[in-house]
Amino acid sequence: MAQVAAVQMVSGHDIGENLAEAARLMREAADKGARIAVLPENFAVLATGQMRACGAQEVGDEPVIRRFLAEQARALKLWIVGGSMPLANRPDGTRIPDRVRASCLVYDDSGREVARYDKIHLFDATVDDAHGQYRESDTFEPGDRVVTVDTPAGRLGLAVCYDLRFPELFRALREQGADWVCLPSAFTWQTGDAHWHALIRARAIENQVWIVAAGQGGQNSERRKTYGHSLICDPWGAVVAEIDEGPGLAQANLDEEKLRQVRARMPVWEHRRLP
Repeated sequence: MAQVAAVQMVSGHDIGENLAEAARLMREAADKGARIAVLPENFAVLATGQMRACGAQEVGDEPVIRRFLAEQARALKLWIVGGSMPLANRPDGTRIPDRVRASCLVYDDSGREVARYDKIHLFDATVDDAHGQYRESDTFEPGDRVVTVDTPAGRLGLAVCYDLRFPELFRALREQGADWVCLPSAFTWQTGDAHWHALIRARAIENQVWIVAAGQGGQNSERRKTYGHSLICDPWGAVVAEIDEGPGLAQANLDEEKLRQVRARMPVWEHRRLP
């Protein structure tokens, strides 16, 4: 059994301030016994206009955010799921000329980068809020790989925000042996209020996995308000820890025995009949 913290932030447009706040919250999580911290989507870089320049820097010789994550992991003896950040290359190293990937990097407690997942599903949608139109595909290139990695809390499946609406990804993560799935997010207030809890609980129940959903939660800018409600959901669909709005932590032990019992008592994975 390992304790995991979903870190909720209200990131703004100052990267330095965002990193300082992430460091503060991760230290609090470690002090409370967490072995793994999951940061939210866009935890360091929120403004669309900053993504390409930052993504180019992060794949060069002087990365700021990657170095920060590695240093924090070593200093705190903490595994870190680095929310999402822009990277101007693909996992094979080829450069992306006109866009970036929304990448979720995982660091072990020695500061070693052990996994990278690039967000597959991009949020191109109209929302009834002050922002109105969201077009992630104008800035981001979609990923194409399903990624899992072994951690102190079991095998982790990686997903980011809008991925939540695509159950086939979560099926694929379970096929790869996921015991828990992280969901760094920046859900809009409107879509979160409508669907956040229902979708998370459904994905947890369908696949009998723990879900650790770390969100942005507050007024990030004049035109952007995020839903928050970072939470940890167990494999039976019960929310065991949650924070409403504002910066903070939702923290809990991911009980391996509970996972085993849920899967043994209702072996839905063995009962499947359709591919």
